[in-house]
Amino acid sequence: MHNALTIDVEDYFQVHAFSHIVAPEKWETFESRVECNTRRILDLLASPLNPRTKVTATFFCLGWVAERYPHLIKEIQDQGHEIACHGYAHQLIYRQSKKEFKEDIHKAKSILEDITGHGVIGYRAPSYSITQESKWVFEVLAEEGFKYDSSIFPIQHDFYGMPDAPRFPFLVSLNGTGIPEFKSLEYTQTLEFKTLNFEYKTPNPEPRTPNFIIEFPLSTIRIGHFNLPLSGGGYFRLLPYFLVKRGLKSINQVEGQPFIFYLHPWEVDPAQPRIKAAGLKSRFRHYLNLNKTEGRLKQLLMDFDFSPLKDLFRILMGS
Repeated sequence: MHNALTIDVEDYFQVHAFSHIVAPEKWETFESRVECNTRRILDLLASPLNPRTKVTATFFCLGWVAERYPHLIKEIQDQGHEIACHGYAHQLIYRQSKKEFKEDIHKAKSILEDITGHGVIGYRAPSYSITQESKWVFEVLAEEGFKYDSSIFPIQHDFYGMPDAPRFPFLVSLNGTGIPEFKSLEYTQTLEFKTLNFEYKTPNPEPRTPNFIIEFPLSTIRIGHFNLPLSGGGYFRLLPYFLVKRGLKSINQVEGQPFIFYLHPWEVDPAQPRIKAAGLKSRFRHYLNLNKTEGRLKQLLMDFDFSPLKDLFRILMGS
């Protein structure tokens, strides 16, 4: 089974944990390490450790980064990876107005499409900030031409999460009210284009907005009444690798589903500058086991097969 490897392309000073002390207008004053760290991941993927398959991934690229390093975006694309959108300014969605959010993703998507020459169909919210209070964003994503999203984390967390959302890929049905309906899907189920009205082009000259988006939630394991995260980021650095591997294997082999794994380029950079003014909890979350990430990622690539999210999307679309 092919799982999805996703990389959120942002720099170490742009994370939400530091946002109260590092405002976007100060980003230019920090040493940027996103190029070298992203290339470190690209080099690892270009020399696949898993002999069964070539490793390709989805790179959710921040518009701010793409604007300054367009050659990096092209390099990712030229190596066969999917370019997707992570917004422009890495701000929590539920702290933005609908107008601010629409402008942010439109700007980022336009930058990425101008660089790559291809349409961008996937989106991931900064800090997984599509929550119960910000479900209205799906209507905006559809209006802007996105076909899938991977922002919902079905867990309880202090600044993100939607614990009652489905744990596996699901359909977000849009009705124009800003209150979408979530419909669970089987991984083997294909969707009927005519019924769901997914096509953008109609017999009329004006295109119409599709009435659904596919959601690829971040992967969790179910223990009792709770969903526990283990599919990347700080959870991947916190938990012993054997527990992560066991949980991910259970998703594949017991539940028969692909898992969605995520990582940031700064997580393979233990030498990154420290943000000393950050609080203890933020520093713990950000700096924990950075020296172990690359080794664990190499092991993960040996133990599992991966594809970009666009390939999983095509499977669900039956194309």
